Amino acid sequence: MTRRHLSAPSRRTVVKAAAATAVAAPVLAATTSARAADGPAFLHGVASGDPLPDGILLWTRVTPAPDAVPGSGLGADTPMVWEIAEDKAFSRVAARGTAVARAGSDHTVKVDVRGLRPATAYWFRFAAAPGGTEGGQGVVSPVGRTRTAPATGAAVPGIRFGVVSCANWEAGWFSPYRHLAARPDLDAVLHLGDYVYEYASGSYPAGDTVVRPHAPLHEILTLADYRTRHGTYKTDTDLQALHAAHPVIAIWDDHEFANDAWSGGAENHTPGAEGAWAARVAAAKQAYFEWMPVRASTEGTVYRRLSFGNLAELHLLDLRSFRSEQASTGDGAVDDPERSITGRAQLDWLKAGLAGSDATWKLVGTSVMISPVAFGALPAHLLAPLAQLLGLPAEGLAVNVDQWDGYTDDRKELISHLRDRSVTNTVFLTGDIHMAWANDVPVKAATYPLSASAATEFVVTSVTSDNLDDILRVAPQTVSVVAAAAVKAANRHVKWVDMDSHGYGVLDVTAERSQMDYYVVSDRTRKDATASWVRSYRTRSGTQKIERAGTPVR
Repeated sequence: MTRRHLSAPSRRTVVKAAAATAVAAPVLAATTSARAADGPAFLHGVASGDPLPDGILLWTRVTPAPDAVPGSGLGADTPMVWEIAEDKAFSRVAARGTAVARAGSDHTVKVDVRGLRPATAYWFRFAAAPGGTEGGQGVVSPVGRTRTAPATGAAVPGIRFGVVSCANWEAGWFSPYRHLAARPDLDAVLHLGDYVYEYASGSYPAGDTVVRPHAPLHEILTLADYRTRHGTYKTDTDLQALHAAHPVIAIWDDHEFANDAWSGGAENHTPGAEGAWAARVAAAKQAYFEWMPVRASTEGTVYRRLSFGNLAELHLLDLRSFRSEQASTGDGAVDDPERSITGRAQLDWLKAGLAGSDATWKLVGTSVMISPVAFGALPAHLLAPLAQLLGLPAEGLAVNVDQWDGYTDDRKELISHLRDRSVTNTVFLTGDIHMAWANDVPVKAATYPLSASAATEFVVTSVTSDNLDDILRVAPQTVSVVAAAAVKAANRHVKWVDMDSHGYGVLDVTAERSQMDYYVVSDRTRKDATASWVRSYRTRSGTQKIERAGTPVR
């Protein structure tokens, strides 16, 4: 691809600008439709992600012909033009260039634009086949809006993120995305994993509760399968609206691959019958990076770091690519120092980044919960569904082996590092378990609150994936009140847990505090579901503790 960025004038820049203007002229003259009857179409929207002070990643997918559906391998390579501007009318174009949507990348296009101004809103669009095939007009994509990050070291009064995780297509509609798309006050949306699910139709949730069937219907295993599943998700109008409204910062969890994935396999992968795990992972990662507005990072993974002025630094983790196999609950292996959830290199990277950060807040995006959880005394009828949510055997034991509870040496090392290096204002942002939590992260859970808290954690519930009332098929709050009380009694660092709702979070960060507002939707099975605020919790600067806030941020 070619790129041109506005900067200080030079002869070379002027020449490039003239060429870019000539190339991009058909964008402005073309039809504004995202579809042409006899040519390319934009059926999957546009997206942006990973904002930098001087740049943003832009994404789209073009369908060059009706049969060139995601995963098909069909369709001609298609020339593209892209442009990004400081106004929606595109009268102040900041950068433009060309690219090619190739069959080899499933006709997806990603453009890493640099040379932009920090903390600035931009609008962007693409055009396919400028000048058209056989002389027709080009087709212009929908327009997206995005925003760059504040300048490095800049004084920033506040930042605000939408926070989501766990969106199972079959379980319901993505109305939380629609409500976040409608908010003009967000700097970005943080997606903490399980953006797609790998299961066959009717496997999860049960077939009689499926709201809309997956495509493909079978469990996804091949590159074509993963591409098709990603493509299906991005036909959802609420998801398209989210991506068109805000830059998305995403990490993966297990279902982008297979349930309970680890470096050498997964609970939901049968070697031989379902091929080699390495081949499946390679296919899943290729499709993910093709279809997501995410920069591939170290070793082709998603762990990376983004800064927002002097206010916050966001450390994003990959807790699937390097982890050891999950231990059997109760066998003592959870404490084995040779086992890791992060891998040595990533843990060292995280520790160095946290200790070396000059930002007021150190935000850590972790796909699974770091706070320890013991069940305590729970009635038998609640133990089994909670075990399902938390990844425990049905008999019930005190350790969730798929989360940091199953890799206690890594957690101990990280928490000791925070204490030894006097790292304050560390906030973990978490998804995965389809419940909302507000936790202190204790140095010693067994003696808390007599022992100190090293950090805090906000866990957001699922967009649609099953939680307690869905599994039990009962009305919300029917049994969860008892279960939540038992969990809190056994885990005094847990300040709040909501086991029934679906929705999203809004994290608002200022120099004085980080606050998570929790929102729930009225009914995941209704496309027109409403959203309402239910709770807010905050961490005041320097305290490393959670407290309830009476109102959401405005």
